[in-house]
Amino acid sequence: MEIKKIIGNVTEFFNEFVAPVHKITSIEEAENGWRLTVEVIEEKEYMKKYAKDEMIGVYEVSLNQEKEISSYKRRELRFRSSINQE
Repeated sequence: MEIKKIIGNVTEFFNEFVAPVHKITSIEEAENGWRLTVEVIEEKEYMKKYAKDEMIGVYEVSLNQEKEISSYKRRELRFRSSINQE
């Protein structure tokens, strides 16, 4: 149930402040909480309008012990069709 709560909190936060979550690719317990990697589709409508490949933003998200977002940052921006080297 813990991971379900974490996913819900992160999804809600991203929907409100960044962009809808496309995919959560990792969830790890960290020293003082949790660390996630989240992918979102950046500026979807703009890319569709100009017939461009969608851009995927890859974000690193930290949650505290109460499972609340304490920080996030975009680590990478890539075309959806590019191969992820991770």
